Order: sequence, then structure tokens, then C-alpha cells
Amino acid sequence: MKYANLYSSLEIGDLQLRNRIVMAPMTRSRARQDDDAVSELQANYYGQRGDAGLIVTEGVHPSADGKGYNRTPGIYNDAHTKAWSSVTDRVHDRGGLIACQLMHCGRVGHALNKGRNTRFLAPSALPANAEIFTESGMMSMPTPEAMTLAEIKSVVADYQAAAARALQAGFDAVELHCASGYLPAQFLATGSNLRDDQYGGSLENRLRFVEEVLHGIRVETGAGRIGLRISPGNPYNDHVDDNPTETYAALLQLADRLGLAWVHAIRMASTGIDSLALSREYFSGALIGSDSFNAAEADQFIAEHRVDAVSFGRAYIANPDLVTRFALDAPLNTLDKRTIYAGEGAGGYTDYPSLSP
Repeated sequence: MKYANLYSSLEIGDLQLRNRIVMAPMTRSRARQDDDAVSELQANYYGQRGDAGLIVTEGVHPSADGKGYNRTPGIYNDAHTKAWSSVTDRVHDRGGLIACQLMHCGRVGHALNKGRNTRFLAPSALPANAEIFTESGMMSMPTPEAMTLAEIKSVVADYQAAAARALQAGFDAVELHCASGYLPAQFLATGSNLRDDQYGGSLENRLRFVEEVLHGIRVETGAGRIGLRISPGNPYNDHVDDNPTETYAALLQLADRLGLAWVHAIRMASTGIDSLALSREYFSGALIGSDSFNAAEADQFIAEHRVDAVSFGRAYIANPDLVTRFALDAPLNTLDKRTIYAGEGAGGYTDYPSLSP
């Protein structure tokens, strides 16, 4: 086989991956707008891609307050849990594994994307200097509320409850989204965390929220079923930190002490930080590399032990049979960028053709 390293099995924590091709988490904005639930549409979408070594879902909010984007799914009530079980069943029917990525957006979002009576909670009352898509067009993000100590504890509990629901829904693991300027990253960064209590100031204090969230999730899943998504230095959503290398080195050491199964690192040359090398230096568990890999480069990175597996995003949108296409070195379908965030319907979601029926 041409890409033999990609097709070798891999043990990640408590999981046994049959290959090292991971489907990256990608917001696709097709959950039901009225109740944040997934449907048969998502069951088909993820089920089509169930031969991946591991699927990581789009970001899933652990509470109604945690939603930031239009038509993103939740996992904070019984209806959500039941709906997601149809997705996990479809993936498992194909022998696949699937992890639920928990994503609390914090200050990132807009009221037009959220339910009634929901709040924007963040470490400090600082708005993100960025715009976000809504069905009424691009909008500036609002000023959030600075979380009280009681609210911090409540959000930590929301994450833990969401992890428990993920297992009830049949997910094999949970990945904590700690990148892209969302709530955990907001606590980490000096540009968004101006607190003067035990959750702000020193690096140890700024790590505290993430540590408490991971401890809560670990109670439900065990450490061997937890992954961590990071992107050191990525300024997306006004994520600004005085020393991202130091901050994320400390985060990786925390993940290592807790025995997490994997780190999922986005590489981004423009930051000047080699996130893969940084992860290898400070984390001894499995490393999934992400962003703009092709099959040949992914295979080479695995052979050189620079990563243990590679996640593919855009290629997976357009190629539900990506595992087969890589194995055959077959051409890939062209991605239709107009339908990445189409809002509803199968167009550009579940209708990309496979090589054979």
C-alpha cells in the first residue's frame, strides 16, 4: 500500500484506531435552529465517513449559553442525547469511532445565533474585536458578562454533565476545544483574562479553569477517552496572549499530568510557533496533527514520528470515502465552498459522490 503508515493501527488512550486518518472537527451549521438538535441529516453525514480511524465532531455546546454560531448542535438535554445516539450508532455500524468535541464559545457569538434568555459569559467583560456570521449578515460581537465564581463552577459542571451525556449517547471519547478563542482559551490568554482572583493573573491561575473542566470530564470518561484541541498563537476571534509558547507549554504539561489520550494540534506557520514540535516536547500521549495535510505529507510525518495521526477537514467535506480514495491514490472531489455553511439540507453535505455505490 502506498501510504502504509496512514493505514497502520494506533492505540490512543483507551481507543484502538484501525487507521490513522482522522476526520477533523468542522462546524457545518446544519443543526436544527429551534432546538440545537442533530437529525437524520447528521447521522447520514457522519455515517458516510465512518471508516475513518476516528471522527471528531463539529463543536458541540455543553449549555445553551455556550452556543455562539448559527445552527450549531448542543448536548445539554435528553433530546440532544437521544438525537446524537442515532449519529454514533451509524458510525459504529461501520466499525468506526467517534468523539464529541465540546465547545463553549464564551464571548464569541451574537444574540441572533443564540436562544432566548441566553447569556454571553467570559472571564472578563471584554468584547472580542471581531465579527461573526448571522443569518442577517456579519455582526460585531457583544460585550460579555464577567463570570462570577459561582458561574465558573456552574460552567465547569455543564462540561462534566455534557461529557456524561456524550457517553450516554454512545460517543467513544470527548475532545475539549481549547483553541480558536473560545471560553477555555479566553481564560488562558492575557488579552481576554483580566481577572484578579484565583482564575486570573499568573499563568497558574489562568490554567485553573481548563484544569477544573478536564478534571470534571475525567470523572465521567476517564483520562483515556479525552482529547485536547489546541492552536498556540492563533489570533482567531481576537485570541491574544503575551506569551503563547509559555502558556501552551504549561497547558500541554497539564494534559500530560492528567494522562489525556491525545492532543489535537493545529499547525499554523504564520504564528511562528511549531505547534507539533511544542506538543511533542511537553506531551507524551498521542499527537494528532491538523491543517492542510495531503496523504503523502501525512504519511511522511507519521513515519518521522512527528505525529501519530493526521486529521483532514476540507478533504473530508467533499470526500465521504476519503479513506478509500487515499488507499487507491484516487483523485479527490472538488470542495464547493459555497455550501460549507449552507444552513440546512443535504446539498454540499451528504450528496458528494463516492467512487462506487
